[in-house]
Amino acid sequence: MSAAEFAEWMAYYSLEPWGAEYDAYERALIASTIANVHRDPKKQKQPFKPEQFMRRFKEQKQAQKPNLLDKVKMINRLMGGKDLTHDDAE
Repeated sequence: MSAAEFAEWMAYYSLEPWGAEYDAYERALIASTIANVHRDPKKQKQPFKPEQFMRRFKEQKQAQKPNLLDKVKMINRLMGGKDLTHDDAE
C-alpha cells in the first residue's frame, strides 16, 4: 500500500468510521435509546447516554499495562544477562 493510498484510507475513515470501536458505540446508542423509551422520568430524571452502556476496555488495559523497562529487565534475566542499570552491577 502506498503512502498516498494510506492517506486516502485515513481520510475516508475520518468521514465514515468503521471497526469494533464504532460498532460498540452504535450498540450503546441503541441500548440508550431503548432505555430512554422505558425510562421513568420520576426515578431517572436525566436521559441515559450511550457512554453509560459502553464497556471500558481502554481503562482496564492501561491499568494492566506493564512497564516496558520491567519487561526488558525480565527478558534480560531470562537470557542470563546482567542488570547494568545499577551501580553495584559490576
